[in-house]
Amino acid sequence: MKTTFYTATTLDGFIADEHDSLEWLFVQPQDEGGPMNYDDFIKDVGAMAMGATTYEWLVDHLAKTGEKWMYEIPCWVFTHRDLEPIGDEITFTSAPVPEVHAAMAAAAGGKDLWMVGGGDLAAQLAEHGLLDELVLSIAPVTLGAGRPLFPRRWSFELQELDRNGAFLCARYAVSGPL
Repeated sequence: MKTTFYTATTLDGFIADEHDSLEWLFVQPQDEGGPMNYDDFIKDVGAMAMGATTYEWLVDHLAKTGEKWMYEIPCWVFTHRDLEPIGDEITFTSAPVPEVHAAMAAAAGGKDLWMVGGGDLAAQLAEHGLLDELVLSIAPVTLGAGRPLFPRRWSFELQELDRNGAFLCARYAVSGPL
């Protein structure tokens, strides 16, 4: 079992714009079956976690598109806010990261764990030695401001590099703080 921060980022290192939007992500061409694609990734995932801002963006996006919650695996949302669940497998928590990670691992049944976002939560996992890899789809877009990919001084080791449509895809092992 491994814990992966699987996400997209801009060339200037942001995962969302200054309004917490990901709309910049959906204008770039990507091969759904190409290297480091989502379907190949998610089939090995047994549990996931995200921060409240990521969750709220998803809820808003799903409401706009008329889609329903698409995940059938347990999902922990780290928050101090009073949020409403839109899926059956959602747990809201403000518990310590290591405690929640242990619960996720138990629920995943030997499968991998997905750190969906945001970057600060992924960095907290890394600080506790609980993040194994970072898998990025790097879009040919700059935002100039927004939510940073990984708001800590950290070192990673490149393991794999490829191209998927307009995206540069990279897999990194988590090394440690700089």
